[in-house]
Amino acid sequence: MTISGTIEFIAALLMLIGSIMAVISAIGIIRFPDVYTRSHAGTKSSTLAVMLTLLGAFLHFAVEQGFYSVRLLLGIVFVFLTAPLAGHLIIRAAYRADVEMAEATVEDELEEVLRNKQNEKGK
Repeated sequence: MTISGTIEFIAALLMLIGSIMAVISAIGIIRFPDVYTRSHAGTKSSTLAVMLTLLGAFLHFAVEQGFYSVRLLLGIVFVFLTAPLAGHLIIRAAYRADVEMAEATVEDELEEVLRNKQNEKGK
């Protein structure tokens, strides 16, 4: 097996792992009980899925055609920076809108922090 064949195999493997991660993310969004855990599945694993798929595509084009796509690299960076941030902001908005947590939730660490901030503002 040549070097380009090995890199093509790695690119295909990255795309396959990325698609498997996307399926796992979709299953997590369907199966998890509340908006907080669904957001975790929607941001963490789907971000990894998109990044692996785009990296595999980048390697494929680089080896097969000698084309280095800056758009694919910018796509990886953009998804890496924006998806977790968007998930965080959505969850923070849901929390402030008093969206109920699942019954299995053990601890709410943010409640005490927000209560302390409101007490400081009241003084």
